[in-house]
Amino acid sequence: MVITSLLGALPGVGADILFLLWGSYSIDNTTLHRFYSLHYTLPFIIFILTMVHFGLLHEFGSNNALGLNNSVDYIPFVPYYGLKDGLSIIFILFIFFCFVIIAPDKLGHSDNFILANPLVTPVHIVPE
Repeated sequence: MVITSLLGALPGVGADILFLLWGSYSIDNTTLHRFYSLHYTLPFIIFILTMVHFGLLHEFGSNNALGLNNSVDYIPFVPYYGLKDGLSIIFILFIFFCFVIIAPDKLGHSDNFILANPLVTPVHIVPE
């Protein structure tokens, strides 16, 4: 509500944009369906755009920093960038799976291992 209401502060078109975004004059089922649909489809859109980017990089190659068309500085995507990207992905997945499989509680907070006691209030909960 707060974040989407910021668009209503735009002079002139803010109320229209807010109505278009919400689908009503307040947050309703329509708004939730729109945001869920966006939340669900956005990763697929990002994946497709990434694959298009890789395809274009593979087809046309990388460019130099000055933007000059010089075939001497041409570096092909495969094997150089493809190998580098593949090894980076393998390294990141290795670190990720080390935490997931070997030490899943390594990044957890120590308070998560205290047994729940309904008679004792946790230390960090204090009255104002």
